[in-house]
Amino acid sequence: MKLILWRVCLLGAFIYGGSCLKVEYNGDQVLQIIPQTEKQAKYLQELTNNWLLDLWDPNIPEAIHAGQEVHVRIPASHLNEMKNTLLQNNIPYSVLIDDVQQLINTNTAYNKNLRSVSLESFDYTKYHPIDEIYTWSYQIRDAYPDLVTLNYLGSTYESRPIYYFKIGLPSNKKKKIIWMDCGIHAREWVSVAFCQWFIRELLERHHSNNVIHKALENTDFYIVPVINIDGFLYSWTTDRLWRKTRSPHNNGACFGVDLNRNFDSSWCTVGASTNCSTNTFCGPRPFSEPEAYAVQQLVNSLKSDILCFLTMHSYGQYILLPYGYTTSLSVNHEEMMAVGEKAANSQERIHGLKYSVGPASHILYINAGNSMDWAADLGIPLTYTFELRDNGTYGFVLPENQIKPTCEETTAAVLSIIEYLNEKHFNSASSIFSGTLWINLSFSVLIGTYYSLF
Repeated sequence: MKLILWRVCLLGAFIYGGSCLKVEYNGDQVLQIIPQTEKQAKYLQELTNNWLLDLWDPNIPEAIHAGQEVHVRIPASHLNEMKNTLLQNNIPYSVLIDDVQQLINTNTAYNKNLRSVSLESFDYTKYHPIDEIYTWSYQIRDAYPDLVTLNYLGSTYESRPIYYFKIGLPSNKKKKIIWMDCGIHAREWVSVAFCQWFIRELLERHHSNNVIHKALENTDFYIVPVINIDGFLYSWTTDRLWRKTRSPHNNGACFGVDLNRNFDSSWCTVGASTNCSTNTFCGPRPFSEPEAYAVQQLVNSLKSDILCFLTMHSYGQYILLPYGYTTSLSVNHEEMMAVGEKAANSQERIHGLKYSVGPASHILYINAGNSMDWAADLGIPLTYTFELRDNGTYGFVLPENQIKPTCEETTAAVLSIIEYLNEKHFNSASSIFSGTLWINLSFSVLIGTYYSLF
């Protein structure tokens, strides 16, 4: 019997690219810790560094400060020692997640036999593994040939294809572009679910929604449902809390790079690590990861036409603006804040959840090498990072019953941004009005000059 089970395990590992040695988090807890003084914050930084703890929020030790919440997963083997240490140093804490593995088991139960392979019955309120996402992608392409092309972006380290959708109404004119990507961090499954949800919104609602229809007339959406496919697959088969890619480093002693620290925006200067064992390892050089390199090549070739660059993450409920690597503001900061706050208001109206808006370095933490800052430095006018639900109750193990409300409120926010782009760039009435107004003003000046001379 053991031999049969081992063969079944090997077959599953071969098919899904995973491992028979699945990582378990039995008894691990996520603690909410609030250091009261900078001395306590410094001590907590040292603990997380020395023990290589899995920081959930913030995800870098340097961002731990007095008075701010820290969410950190503590292995069961360190739990008593950690709690005693916090008590001895008068650092208050509470338990956010009592048993991480139990939460994983409860919220990620998956029965492949119950999942339909048809597009008509595809369930957008469930998480889907990468093989189903590939199948869904082909079905979307075939079902909407007049609106959709499925294009090859590049290949992952483990030689899996990365695809992006190009979605738009046919046009003889050159169109502008709205970029969206999901799944940069492997364990952030809700971001992947959102990309699928939003693609359906574009395709099914463009006849009834004027904002979507106008956008599809004038722009093409370039949407990457999953960038970090190797890591995403690994989070399904082996380690639910895996964050990085799967490239080997230090002679195979550790694996993976934080893909959102691998872009060339003050790469690896702040908020990133050169230690390949950490979750924020920036890699040996900018764009060392084939996934980041593939994005770089395509976006660089399109940058003069991209109006908006959106990258979807979790968790924390933020709409982040550039920059992460400096406290300096972007050249169009006021415009970006106004658009971002309007998006957050639209988001809040759906289910009442508040999303904070502001530059990443001001309202979250300092970090370099992220794709949003890189896109802003390329000159793309509007670049945002969305950190979706929640605020830490479930963290990266967001239950499936949260997918629908998350996607509904985030769709409202994104459509708010799209509406702004429609009005700014494609409102012919505004253009005519502006032109007429300019002519009238010029004529008035001429008449005034004439009468002043005579």
